[in-house]
Order: sequence, then C-alpha cells, then structure tokens
Amino acid sequence: MSEFDQLCRRAGALGVAVRGGFHPEPDELGAALPGVSAGTVALLGFTGSLQWPHFERSAEASDGLPNPLDRWSRRNIGTLAREFGALDVYPSGPPLLPFQRFSRRSEPVHPSPIGLLIHPKWGLWHAYRGALVFEQRIELPYLEQKASPCDRCAAKPCLSACPVHAFRGGSYDLDACVHHVRSAAGTACREGGCLARRACPVGAEFRYLPGQARFHTEAFLRSTAQKP
Repeated sequence: MSEFDQLCRRAGALGVAVRGGFHPEPDELGAALPGVSAGTVALLGFTGSLQWPHFERSAEASDGLPNPLDRWSRRNIGTLAREFGALDVYPSGPPLLPFQRFSRRSEPVHPSPIGLLIHPKWGLWHAYRGALVFEQRIELPYLEQKASPCDRCAAKPCLSACPVHAFRGGSYDLDACVHHVRSAAGTACREGGCLARRACPVGAEFRYLPGQARFHTEAFLRSTAQKP
C-alpha cells in the first residue's frame, strides 16, 4: 500500500478526508515556512456530511469552549502529522498559507458565482480543515482536470435564491446578508444554511445535515459580530 493510501485510510479512521495534494516548487513555501523542506502538501478536510458525525461525537463538540471544530481539526490532523512525520498547517494560521490556491492544485475545484469553490462531485458542500507538509516527495493520484460545473449552468440559481440579493453584481454584500440572517425573516438561513448555496444543483445529495448547517451559520454570525 502506498504512503498516500495509508494516509487516506488513517485519516478516514479519524474522521478527516484527504482532499488530494501537490508537489510544491523548490522553495515555494520558504517564505511562509522558513527552514522547512516541502516535497509534498496533502490537503485534508470534509466532504459533505460524511465526516461530521466524528466531530459531533467528540469531546470538543460538547465541552462548551470556543472554536470546537478548529480544536478538533488540530487534534486529529496533528495526530496524523506525528504519525506520518509531517508538519501540520491550518487555514487560520499561523502561518497564513494560500489554501484556496493549494486546493486548485490538488482537486478539480473552481470558483463559483457566490465565491465558494465548487467541486464536480461535492458541489459547494466541502471544506478544507488543514494540510500536511511532507519533506519527501510522495506519489499522488493523477489529477484529472475538469471544467467548472458552473460553466454549463445557464440558470445560475445560486444568484437568484438569496432573499436580499447579497451576490448581485459579482460582489458579496456582507452587511445585507448578516442583517437578513439575524432577522425574523432569516429563519430558513439560520436553520438550514445559506439559501444561495442550497440552490446549487451540483452535489445536492451532499448538502450539510441540519445540525452541521446550524453550526456553521452560528459560527458565521459570531465571526461577523466581532468585526468593527
């Protein structure tokens, strides 16, 4: 069994999906990770709700402390890093690394009209929780390049589903979105997640479970409440 296959198997047991990987150019990560020799970067995260029960059953999910999903991710991805002799890094940093750019080199994902990366299988229902940086060059599966599903979607329901048109004009109106979600009229968004995201037909069978959707909406509202 290849090292990549071993990583996939062990990560799956911990409730994390391996989201592909890439081989950085020599010294590509030198500025962000001085002194680190990076032969391979493997991304890890969630695909739909498949991994959610692992978190939901965890101590972090019920201990009442801040940032439970981040703490759970760091514990489990940190375990993988120790077991496989790699360095674990995270989207929230430090160091701050271009995870969206990394993801496009690891999987056939593309920007969607509402800003989220869309995957041909998972649609908008996926997330990156961290990555492992290996010193050695690990053999990776062939990355098949695929066109964005949005290119052949004429209706673009994601752009018309938002009740306050937060994605009008190719930009995102954060204030309008937050005001609506917090209001009495925003119950559907609070309970089931973003209506624009849910309108996308790609990967609809992988939409987040209600508890997962509420968790992320509540986290979004807390993060915006902290902004000036």
